[in-house]
Amino acid sequence: MEQFWQKLTGFVFNRAQPSGNNETIFSRNGTGPLPDKLSGLIDRIADGPGNNPEIYLTAFTHRSVTHDPQSAATQSNQRLEFLGDAVLDLVITEYLYILFPESAEGELSNNRSKIVNRKSLAGFSQSMGLAEYLIIGESADQDKIKTSESALADVFESLTGAIYLDKGLDAARSFVMKQVIGHIDFKTIVTSEHNHKSRLIEYTQSRHMPPPLYTVIAAEGAEHEKIFTVEVSCAGRVYGTGKAQRKKDAEQHAAREAMEVLAQEDLDTLQPERSSPDSIQPF
Repeated sequence: MEQFWQKLTGFVFNRAQPSGNNETIFSRNGTGPLPDKLSGLIDRIADGPGNNPEIYLTAFTHRSVTHDPQSAATQSNQRLEFLGDAVLDLVITEYLYILFPESAEGELSNNRSKIVNRKSLAGFSQSMGLAEYLIIGESADQDKIKTSESALADVFESLTGAIYLDKGLDAARSFVMKQVIGHIDFKTIVTSEHNHKSRLIEYTQSRHMPPPLYTVIAAEGAEHEKIFTVEVSCAGRVYGTGKAQRKKDAEQHAAREAMEVLAQEDLDTLQPERSSPDSIQPF
């Protein structure tokens, strides 16, 4: 990590503010405190200044930086994203466990998946304006990445992981409570259904069908902007196809399409067959 920090701080990152003026968000020429903009963000959202500047710079380093031929950076926010995902799961699980003492394991798991999903996390990230702090490879499509659901969700998770490493679980819990729990209508969460893969599993189990099988049939684009195409099948029949930058999201899209197909088929079986005039028999 120290080597990465030395390499990263040797660069100057210029990110214009939304207003379009010339003030930069990132400007690193050697070691020292965080840039003012990022330092101010951490101070606001993490209950005080950060203790470890490099961990927060890493949290905002998009993987396109490591694929940029002009960059010496060797580490992106993907490892922190992995950690932050686990921290989010823990905090949300703990909260739901306390909030819904009568709920069974399956219901708690389902409600958690509605909160900690890519779309929701991207929304939290967008509301905080985290895209403007992203460090993006010079050769990458910066506007596309800043509006990418995947990139926005990733930086929210990586920031959660950074706060956990820098300040501990209590600080990470406080961050999640303010930025996630504080912005959720739990009545809507409990009554809505976003986890299409869970719905599809429940559907197949209730009808004694084999479990759904997800297959990646294509992976296109640059390494940091790859688009995955996934098919979901059951008993050899393809029911849905989904595309996304993450395999898990593509699987969700495929499962949603599969549920639409299956719902329509169920509806068709309930419709009485229309009799043609020739088939009507006289009394």
